[in-house]
Amino acid sequence: MVLPNPDFVSELALVGGGDVMKCFQCGTCTASCPSGRNTAYRTRKLMRMAQLGLKDAIIGSEDLWQCTTCYTCAERCPRSVPIVDIVVALRNIAVENGKMFDAHKKTGSNLLKFGHTVSINDKIKAQRVSLGLPEVPPTVLSNKKAKEDFDTILQTTEFDKLIG
Repeated sequence: MVLPNPDFVSELALVGGGDVMKCFQCGTCTASCPSGRNTAYRTRKLMRMAQLGLKDAIIGSEDLWQCTTCYTCAERCPRSVPIVDIVVALRNIAVENGKMFDAHKKTGSNLLKFGHTVSINDKIKAQRVSLGLPEVPPTVLSNKKAKEDFDTILQTTEFDKLIG
């Protein structure tokens, strides 16, 4: 049995999820969600769980990570609830509590290793050259100083510790 945390709505408000109580559960978000068409993700359910203070159920749920942050729900919400901002705030709380979806953790690991979320392999390099682009994009991948600066930011913000 999951027990409600009466302080959770206040905690959520501190990290950007303060408008969750504006949601009156009309279901427009769930009906318009592209992720919900292909998964068990239900935006409305997540919002209701947050309203009820079901922190442990939320941060342990894979549903939290199914949102693609496309903003369709927020654009269609009749109460202008910033749903994506709330989802991001919930994710931040989950990460602070040591919970992160494996795919997001892998993306974060790539960011730490390469300075990019996706590594540039030989096939991509060849495709870039065939398109008349430099083999390596003009980002931290081709600028050692920029990569060092980026690494400093990741360490200073303790992003490396979040990823583990």
